[in-house]
Amino acid sequence: MGESRDAMRLRDTIVDAARTLTVAAGWDSVRMGAVATAAGVSRQTVYNEFGSKAGLAEALARREVDRFVSDVRTTLREHRDDVRAGAYAAISHTLTEAAGNPLIKAILTSARGGSDELLPYLTTRSELVLAESTGALLEWADTVVPDADPAALAFAADSIVRLVVSHIVLPRSPVDQTATALADLALHLFLHAATR
Repeated sequence: MGESRDAMRLRDTIVDAARTLTVAAGWDSVRMGAVATAAGVSRQTVYNEFGSKAGLAEALARREVDRFVSDVRTTLREHRDDVRAGAYAAISHTLTEAAGNPLIKAILTSARGGSDELLPYLTTRSELVLAESTGALLEWADTVVPDADPAALAFAADSIVRLVVSHIVLPRSPVDQTATALADLALHLFLHAATR
């Protein structure tokens, strides 16, 4: 068991180094040797763990998605009894994270057409992260509005997630203002679903 924990720690250290280099200079400029140096391991160790740069890209994309969706779930759980506060917190977190994290923005907006070799790994995750984010919102909404019509609630959650993504792609207002307006809309949609 100690070996697998050490192996996981090694992989995490390498992915951390790859993430730092990617955010700083873009995936195209990331070299396996530079990742190895930043992680404090040999280049061969990086290849042994991930097989190729594509394998490292896959691990990096998967971890970004898992971390993002986990953060959204945590943010929603912190507001179990307040629909508007929970929606605001999750929306604000998502808008802020996308503005400051180019990897998350690429995942959520399915940024295509660039030369960045990492984009295929990120964009193939966009439907997954949208579905998981919608699922997290729906799961949470189902507990705070338990008597809502399931179909109306599912439509409301999907609509809110899609609107958040549209505001990431084309921001029109500061994060706080957008999150406030979308949280008000979420409250309206979720309460409407409860009265059907």
